[in-house]
Amino acid sequence: MNPPQRIVVIGATSAIAHQCGRLWAQQGPCDFLLVGRDAQRAASLAADLCTRGASVTARTAELRFDDVGAIAVLARDAVAAGPVDIVLIAHGSLPDQSACQDDLYAVQDALRVNALSPALIAEAFIGPMQQARHGRLCLIGSVAGDRGRKSNYIYGAAKGLVDRYAQGLQHRLALAGSPVRVTLAKPGPTDTPMTAHLKQSGARLASAEAVARSIVKAIATGQPVVYAPGKWALIMLVIRHLPRFVFNKLDI
Repeated sequence: MNPPQRIVVIGATSAIAHQCGRLWAQQGPCDFLLVGRDAQRAASLAADLCTRGASVTARTAELRFDDVGAIAVLARDAVAAGPVDIVLIAHGSLPDQSACQDDLYAVQDALRVNALSPALIAEAFIGPMQQARHGRLCLIGSVAGDRGRKSNYIYGAAKGLVDRYAQGLQHRLALAGSPVRVTLAKPGPTDTPMTAHLKQSGARLASAEAVARSIVKAIATGQPVVYAPGKWALIMLVIRHLPRFVFNKLDI
C-alpha cells in the first residue's frame, strides 16, 4: 500500500475545501491536517472525511488567520514529521461592499482575511516545501481579482493581491528549478454559505463539488492557474481587455 498523502487544508470548513477533501479521501490513503477558526466544525469535517475512504486519518488545529506567530508555528509543526504533499489555502470571507464603503474597519478585516493571511500562510509553508523539493500548494483566489468592479472592489482587491503573490511565487520556484508547484484557483460565483445572498437574488452559481473537481485536478497536474468552471477563463479574458471607456459604462 502506498503511504498516505499528507494534506494540510487551511480554512478546512469552507464548502470548496470540504469537497476537495472528500475527493482526496476517495483517491486513496490520506493523512489530513484540517485547520480552521472553529474547532467544533473542523472536528465534524474530520469525522466525515474519515468515512470517505480506506486508511484516511484526520486531525484538526485552530488558527487565527491574522496571528503571524501562530501561522509560523503551524507550518513548522506540520512539516516536523516529514514533507507535506499538498497545502490548500481556502479560507476567506465575502464582505458587503456597501458596508465596507462606510466602515474602514470592515475594509481592514476584509483585506486581512482575504489577502494578507493567505500570503502569510503560503510563505510559511513554501520555504520548507522548497527545501524538501517536494509538494504542491494551492491558493484559492477568485475571478473577482481579475479586474476591479464597483460591486465588489474591496474583495476584488484582496484577491488581486493573492493573484500577484501566486505569480511571484511561481516565478521564484521556476528560477530556482524547484519541482514544487503552486496553483492559483479562480472560482467564479459558487454555491456556498458565503454566497447564500447571491443565490437568494437569483444568481446562477456553480456547485462546490464541480469547482472542487477542477481544483483537485489542477493541483495534481501542477496547473499554474485554473478557472472553475472553465467558462470563466473566457469571460474574464473579455472583461480584462474591455477598453476603459466601455468598461466604465457597465453596471457590474
